[in-house]
Amino acid sequence: MEISLLLQSILLMAVIIAIGSVIGYRQPLTGESRQLIITIIVNVAMPCIILDGVFQTPIDSQTMTQIVIIFGISVLLNCLGILLGWLGARTLPLPEKKRREMAILSGLGNTGFIGLPLCAALFGPKGALLAAVFDAGVDVVMWTVAVMMLQEKGAFSLKGLKAMVNIPMIAIVLGLGAAMAGFMPPEPVKHLVGTLAKLASPLAMMYIGMLLPLLLRKKPHFSLPVLGMPLTFKLIVFPLSAALLLSVLHLDGEITRVAIIQVAMPTLTMASILFARYAADEEMGAMTTVFSTLLALVSIPAVIMVGNFFLR
Repeated sequence: MEISLLLQSILLMAVIIAIGSVIGYRQPLTGESRQLIITIIVNVAMPCIILDGVFQTPIDSQTMTQIVIIFGISVLLNCLGILLGWLGARTLPLPEKKRREMAILSGLGNTGFIGLPLCAALFGPKGALLAAVFDAGVDVVMWTVAVMMLQEKGAFSLKGLKAMVNIPMIAIVLGLGAAMAGFMPPEPVKHLVGTLAKLASPLAMMYIGMLLPLLLRKKPHFSLPVLGMPLTFKLIVFPLSAALLLSVLHLDGEITRVAIIQVAMPTLTMASILFARYAADEEMGAMTTVFSTLLALVSIPAVIMVGNFFLR
């Protein structure tokens, strides 16, 4: 993996987050403006990244095999991340519900908002397609394993399955179906999709930056172990454990590179929304998301360099 290209992408992300922070300080986000930005990213830009990857990548039997493998790897690694986080949380004198929340924050990453655009920048359209499938695996784990952990009864809910039917997931299914059927849209449509796909990364970074002043104004109070444990596990322990496991599995190089980038992502943006929905600690979810995103600007290159050593 070209480290200089990765560092350039990370630096660009940092600058856009800083710009977003200045905007958020001068013009604080409201509930309506937050929802508007999320809608544009999730329902317009991310599906276009996925479709652009499909349109630019020949879908042959080898690619389909890679897609199936990376989906399975995603489910496996994300469950491993949650397990590691839960084991780490058990070392702290906390209620069991809080340990489960910390496990989710330690295991599930921002593979859609940040990981998908970053993989598109580093690996091109095919990397974006594989990253989108990895993100689909994160969605499956989030709406099944994570939801069961947040519920007192630990029961599986049909409502969780319905939540997996979203526009990015539909874009994966329809895009792959069209490609396998041999359908290709006209050039103007492909150009439009490619143009809209470029919105995802800057908008997502700017949104995270705009959240910073909002959270700092609230002046939340967390002990260092409660906030530090999920940050350490999500940014260091889990990615390095995943790299070690991937080195043992000897998978295809394209799958391995995308998987390493995706597991190195900070805590998922959906954490605070998911916690609010299931009466968990919404504020801790938001704080972990923001601080892990800032720290990830340093941890991602470090983890990738160490991960490359495992994968030689």
